Amino acid sequence: MFRSPCDNIARGFSNSPHGYLNPDNVGRQHAHMKTCVCGCPILCELGVRKLDHSRANSIGASGSCSSLAAAISPVSALLFSVALLLAGNGLQGTLLPIRANIEHFIPLELGLLGSAYFAGFTLGCIQGPSVVKRAGHIRAFLAMTSLASIVPLLHVMEVDPVMWWALRAFTGFCFAVLYIVIESWLNAKSDNRTRGMIFSVYTIINLTVITAGQMMVGLADPRSFALFGIASILVSIAALPVAFTISSTPAPAEFVRPRLKRLYAISPVGVAACFAVGLANGAFWSLGPVFAQNQGLLAADVGFYMSAVVLGGALSQWPLGLLSDRIDRRLVMVIAATIAVAAAGAAMFVPAGDRILMIATGALFGAGAFPLYPLAVAHANDFADPSDYVEMSSGLLLIYGIGAAIGPLMASLARHYMQAPSLYVFTAGAHVLLIGYVIWRMTQRQPVAAPDRVEYSEAVIAAQTVTHFDPLSVQAEGADSAKVAA
Repeated sequence: MFRSPCDNIARGFSNSPHGYLNPDNVGRQHAHMKTCVCGCPILCELGVRKLDHSRANSIGASGSCSSLAAAISPVSALLFSVALLLAGNGLQGTLLPIRANIEHFIPLELGLLGSAYFAGFTLGCIQGPSVVKRAGHIRAFLAMTSLASIVPLLHVMEVDPVMWWALRAFTGFCFAVLYIVIESWLNAKSDNRTRGMIFSVYTIINLTVITAGQMMVGLADPRSFALFGIASILVSIAALPVAFTISSTPAPAEFVRPRLKRLYAISPVGVAACFAVGLANGAFWSLGPVFAQNQGLLAADVGFYMSAVVLGGALSQWPLGLLSDRIDRRLVMVIAATIAVAAAGAAMFVPAGDRILMIATGALFGAGAFPLYPLAVAHANDFADPSDYVEMSSGLLLIYGIGAAIGPLMASLARHYMQAPSLYVFTAGAHVLLIGYVIWRMTQRQPVAAPDRVEYSEAVIAAQTVTHFDPLSVQAEGADSAKVAA
């Protein structure tokens, strides 16, 4: 969801006692990278960072596109698996609320369907490292893929709210473990020169294939078996590239437990924003398809609507990120939240069945709501010590996950009393409270000076991945490289 939100939650990992990954394996320019290696501004903003000038010049001279191809080649099979997995998950995420609404699930049952997924995902992110450590990357991937592919078939075989809640929680757990396997594997197969490129491509795949999966909902009647079968097939065949790989797998990672009270003391705005964004985004991912359906859109148009929201969020990352690197990030958060509130207000007054206006307001909502999480992560890291970056990212994802599990339930209760537009009433309420809190905090604490801030592109990668990097070790490798060059 985008990882729903979906589309992503709390974990940091460490192969050493002091950081996320072993310093022998981690690229260390991470904290100061910004310029896109292949000259693409979208890739740049999604996490391709700045190498030192001499290395960047040499890359430019040798041809950046060939460098990108060389970096991606060793992990191309794994990335293909990722595309299939996320397409299947994106289809399920839109299909299930639509089918549940057709089956006359009451609002509370619809909300619990979304809450169950995020609760399972959060649990999977906490317990996933032990699963991977016990089984190894390949066996864990194949097991979780096999189990996740069964779930869509069980959904269509037995249409029952309680069973669907359990199945959604199980799906969330499986995909959390799969993300852990995928991201730690990608990290192990990259080095200090290629890591930014690889994770940028991974992030773009997250955005594009989930969008494609959402649009598949128009391929058949949601009441038929076909769409559930397609979702199952996509997840099933995602196992093949990994099953036949001859690449070595990385060592299992260790879990780093975040201390939430300490994180709040470091950045009250960062913690509060992640919780508020979890409330709003979790509710939207779970109930957005139902809202669109109740407003008179056909299943195919619901897919376009959800895709427009994702694309709106993707396109706004670049301008808002650049702005936040230059002025107080909290002000940019207020701007983004205000855009989301305005879009939510406009959506409430769109005439039922107006496809164009629905999609337009959805895209505007995504443009304001979805960049808020990486903005919050970047703001929190501005105040954190470099040695705390991994714990900070893990803790903020955990807080987001808690909010995302609560949000759908609260929004469904509001819908019970206010009918369909209440989804946007709820998201607008969460964003208004966030705006008020951030403005108050701006009067209590001065912003970090622009030269001392963490680059926004770092936060985008953290926001789109389950696993995290240690910028402190990234800086160390950069220094080592400089010594070697000298």
